[in-house]
Amino acid sequence: MSVSRRAVLASAAGAAAIGAAAPATAAEATVGRTPAPTLRTLRAAADYAVDKVRTVAPAVTAFPVGTKFEKWVYSQNGDWVGGFWPGTLWMAWLYSKDDAFRTWALASAQKLAPRQYDTGTHDLGFLFYPSWVTAWRLTGDDAWRTGAVRAADSLMQRYNPRGRFIRAWGALSEERNAGRVIIDTMMNLDLLAFASSQTGDDKYLNIAVEHAKTAQRVFPRADGSTPHVYDFDPNSGTPIGPNTVQGYSPTSCWSRGQAWGLYGFTTMYRRTGNPQFLATARKLADFAVAALTPDHVPLWDYRAPQQPYDIKDASAGAIMACGLLDLSAATGRHAYREVALRLLTALSETCLTRNSARAEAVVARCTRHRPNEDGVEISLPYADYYLLEGILRVLQPQDVDRAIDLSTV
Repeated sequence: MSVSRRAVLASAAGAAAIGAAAPATAAEATVGRTPAPTLRTLRAAADYAVDKVRTVAPAVTAFPVGTKFEKWVYSQNGDWVGGFWPGTLWMAWLYSKDDAFRTWALASAQKLAPRQYDTGTHDLGFLFYPSWVTAWRLTGDDAWRTGAVRAADSLMQRYNPRGRFIRAWGALSEERNAGRVIIDTMMNLDLLAFASSQTGDDKYLNIAVEHAKTAQRVFPRADGSTPHVYDFDPNSGTPIGPNTVQGYSPTSCWSRGQAWGLYGFTTMYRRTGNPQFLATARKLADFAVAALTPDHVPLWDYRAPQQPYDIKDASAGAIMACGLLDLSAATGRHAYREVALRLLTALSETCLTRNSARAEAVVARCTRHRPNEDGVEISLPYADYYLLEGILRVLQPQDVDRAIDLSTV
């Protein structure tokens, strides 16, 4: 069966009602082997998260981007994180079956409609996959699918055919940053894979594959660590070298970027079956797992000078957990799942906002941009989203499959 045909069938199944039967996934087969104390911890964390979101959601009129003094700060257009609030609402709906979350998710996602035409960002996958793609998969309303494909059209315009990469930052007319590629973009490629699956046109997936091959060539170091940025000459496509914006230095390893790469390469393997993408995902995973401190909450940068005593980034742990669960299912290696469970347990036990009456977010101890001293030890919307996604991958894998498609070609 072709990639496009398989994905169409998987997506059509995903649009079915919550209570409908669905094929068992590889992840689901392992649910019964999850230790009972772990299941209790994760259920308690999910209960807390859903109750928190239910309390906060009625007053949310824009898109949370981070917290200040434990209260959400908002962006009207969503910045690069706009997809995570509706995504969190969808995860809360899957867990609770409370239709209030569904109503809020649809209303929030609709506010992203103007961004379908935004050619000034590489983050259209972050914006439209957990919001519009998930909305289509869970409701079957074709307006969501059409908008997501239109966003993929906008993302494709950022492709540089000379260097075979999707540029990260800046308007298309802007020379500054025209040759910058960042590891984060690996997470935006699934929107292109989705567009190919829905249109039958391989042009989207082909660009995703070319970008992933370029990233695979320049980002992983021999030990499996990655820099945040890699620069190219935008006119010739010639590689220049590694750099960083979010990490400590061009030779360090920003933990959230490592998690984006791990999750993103695993996803590209699932969409293409290319074993090299899986090998790269494993290389990044093995480095990150070895770099974890005993408390299983990642440092903001695995090579920051103050490690292992530097500040934490719980969001990196939540993203990493999701990627490791994917990787375990793709490889059959239970060890990756065991680390993912330890990550989710650690976040659930030590990083939730349970002890604060003020807090509007679920996950604390996140760090947005340490070099700029911006958002150090705050809450971030993607931490809340990926924590719930990770927990539901363990507790309700069929539902997560319906929402985001966990299948592998």
